[in-house]
Amino acid sequence: MVSKTQNAKLDAKKTLEVVEEQFQTLQILNEVGEVVNEAAMPDLTDEQLQELMRRMVYSRILDQRSISLNRQGRLGFYAPTAGQEASQLASQFALEKEDFILPGYRDVPQIIWHGLPLYQAFLWSRGHFEGGQIPDGVNIAIPQIIIGAQYVQTAGVALGMKKRGAKSVAITYTGDGGTSQGDFYEGINFAGAYKAPAIFIVQNNRFAISTPVDKQSAAKTLAQKAVAAGIPGVQVDGMDPLAVYAAVHEARERALNGEGPTLIETLTYRYGPHTMAGDDPTRYRTADLDNEWEKKDPLVRFRKFLEKKGLWTEEKENEVIEQAKEDIKEAIKKADAAPKQKVTDLMSIMYEEMPQNLKEQYEIYKEKESK
Repeated sequence: MVSKTQNAKLDAKKTLEVVEEQFQTLQILNEVGEVVNEAAMPDLTDEQLQELMRRMVYSRILDQRSISLNRQGRLGFYAPTAGQEASQLASQFALEKEDFILPGYRDVPQIIWHGLPLYQAFLWSRGHFEGGQIPDGVNIAIPQIIIGAQYVQTAGVALGMKKRGAKSVAITYTGDGGTSQGDFYEGINFAGAYKAPAIFIVQNNRFAISTPVDKQSAAKTLAQKAVAAGIPGVQVDGMDPLAVYAAVHEARERALNGEGPTLIETLTYRYGPHTMAGDDPTRYRTADLDNEWEKKDPLVRFRKFLEKKGLWTEEKENEVIEQAKEDIKEAIKKADAAPKQKVTDLMSIMYEEMPQNLKEQYEIYKEKESK
């Protein structure tokens, strides 16, 4: 005979299974660039498709060059992005200029395409204050180092937009590890409660530094964490730029229609280390796993799709590669030419009105710097 307690446990398990079954992965392009979900195909012109590919190729070169510059000691902190181009750039491509991006530390490509000059991205990596002086009209925050903190900030920015009646959204990114942080839950819960126009993206690249996702959460998907906040959750093939674009575009429309935020999980992979600060992915990832995900490369997939449509050629790609190399060369020169950062610079820009104790220290450092 089954007890009431046993029945309750069985019912709870069945309920969980029903919930988890709702989160099926959205995919439009398969690994060989074939359309497998025509109904979900976004309405993009040939020119827009080419531009999205251009940005992805450009950013792959930027990643390669940034790694080299880091190894040469010409950049500071750097988190590689290769493999996540579809997740990052197709999501940004679905935005408008007035939308606000609150990035994590790996999300530099999005804010560059949203308007941050490349040389300033290099200065941010070096810890130079000029890298954080965002130009007027560029709606971004500087990349957040604290894991998940940008989720709370995004809820606040989105609520501010709603109060002003702005026709814009706030979008943020974190990795799978970020969903284990309290700020993640606070952010999606607050935004959901007030129907703030926010888009929360979780880039599930399988490892939070070295911790596999199944060691972080018992949840079958990270998208289902949206259920507790009462908001929609979507899981997307993060190596498929068209699927990512479609999901973010729909989430933006929902937000602008007053329907509140959306949580989007993109299934993706970083081909390099977590950061260039000594991480060795061979210690926690197998060669077989790397090979499996290399076959899903978003650039290869999208390239095949465009080539079949007659929209992309090797010549076009080489032009983008050469342009990226030239732009990077000029940007690093400009970053090198920035005035050397002084202690007094940091003290003077930190406060609108400097506290008295810092004023005294400021005078001491100013005298030292003048010698």
